[in-house]
Amino acid sequence: MPGLPSQARQAISRLPFVGPKRPLINVIDLNGPIGAASRGRGLSFARVRPLIESAFKPSGLTAVALSINSPGGSPVQSRLIFAAIRRAAEKKKVPVLAFIEDVGASGGYILALAADEIIADESSIVGSIGVISAGFGFAAAIARIGIERRVHTAGAAKSQLDPFVAEDPEDVARLEAILSDLHEQFIDLVKERRGDRLDGSFEDTFTGAFWTASDARTRGLVDETGRLDDFLKTRFGEKARIKRLSPRGSPLLRALGGAGAAAIGRPAPVVAIDAGAIDVGAAIDALEERALWGRFGLGG
Repeated sequence: MPGLPSQARQAISRLPFVGPKRPLINVIDLNGPIGAASRGRGLSFARVRPLIESAFKPSGLTAVALSINSPGGSPVQSRLIFAAIRRAAEKKKVPVLAFIEDVGASGGYILALAADEIIADESSIVGSIGVISAGFGFAAAIARIGIERRVHTAGAAKSQLDPFVAEDPEDVARLEAILSDLHEQFIDLVKERRGDRLDGSFEDTFTGAFWTASDARTRGLVDETGRLDDFLKTRFGEKARIKRLSPRGSPLLRALGGAGAAAIGRPAPVVAIDAGAIDVGAAIDALEERALWGRFGLGG
């Protein structure tokens, strides 16, 4: 500092030493069923995209972590989120780590495939690499109570799989072909992302079965077992900066509080609510969400 006055040099010399920047890891919270729900309940691409953009924005970024707790849902929304994460990671040349909490299954596992490494708690549920379509048939019920079903269409297949008429074998065959196509797409994505880490000796990997993390690791679906904070501190140091980014819940869910928590099997605060203010559609969504979690023993 030869050009500075002596007082300025002395003042600078007394400043604390500033070392290298601390590693920065942005964490994207991906929690809940996946779907483009109109009431904001779904973990959809539209809700997650701003988080992805924010997570990968810093210039001094060290890594991005995905905190995943999802039983699955829409394959399209899952793939859109997956693709957005991969595009951002490749553009910024930043590693991505996925951490599965309670569940990373079906579409939730597709989200994990966006990462270069997948880490799960030993008790996490992982897998369910399959596709499902479920519904109810009411043909016998409406006949028993004397209800006549009236449907008029233009297009022979427009009313296929109508739950109020008996199943048509041709409709079922078309549906099974679609499910098979989606299943093959899922399998191809797993093989593409996991590569040689998959153990091909297991015949049940792509049957839709699910396992705890240790069994999933044996099959090559998971790289390691561990927890997000501990793993990141070990990998990047105790002084690493870990910043979490979460999508905001809808005003209704924040008001209901307990209903949203109960739907995913977690303790709910006691809240007094005027029954007339409850959105019936949101309540149905909550029941559907609870059913998704319930497949993995987390329905509460």
